[in-house]
Amino acid sequence: MASRTDRGVSARANALTLSSPLAGPALLRRLNAIDPAFFFTAATSVPDGFRVRRAVRRTYRYFEPATVRANSPALPAAALFVGTIDVRSFGRALPAEVPTWREVESVTVRPLGKGSVIEVRAPSFVWGMVRKIVGALRAVDAGRLPIARLRSALEGRTRLMLSLAEPEPLVLWEVEYDVAWSDRWEGPTRVQLAHRQRDRAGWWARGHVLESIEGTERVGGRAGD
Repeated sequence: MASRTDRGVSARANALTLSSPLAGPALLRRLNAIDPAFFFTAATSVPDGFRVRRAVRRTYRYFEPATVRANSPALPAAALFVGTIDVRSFGRALPAEVPTWREVESVTVRPLGKGSVIEVRAPSFVWGMVRKIVGALRAVDAGRLPIARLRSALEGRTRLMLSLAEPEPLVLWEVEYDVAWSDRWEGPTRVQLAHRQRDRAGWWARGHVLESIEGTERVGGRAGD
């Protein structure tokens, strides 16, 4: 697999390598019959020695429920992550003695409805990196983490103790390669569409159940209810 994610994290896109005697279109038909929760959208032949984990770029999006204020210090703080940074404060199970350097292409924060989306683009990530970046931006926004101290950590001069943001709002959004996909899936199938519709109906129902419960509590729930 191109990328591994924590429990609770979703993936809009990922990639895998496998050996098969089937041509691309036939392989896609077989793969899309495995489980309606998975959509295999494209396939291509790759040479021996191709390493699926050596992607050109990975993009993650974190759907943050909280709105980031227009004058929030988290906005300029996001720009500090761009470039070559020490990720010891922003990963898990890393050596503490020497810096671990990673290249980050962009970190952006934009409003979305009543919340915001934090997008991080980089060739590679260490374990927990995006969730720790979100934790750092939250700490900056709340005034718990000064910009100067964040910059010092990114430059490898300071270590920070940061909390991991919750995994559920995180999505592996895209994985990119310097290869052309020769075959595209023409689906989804009826089974995949039915599964998607059931999921959407379930999300709609859960959202309205929560709103109804909260409305009841506001109107006049009693102690012990």
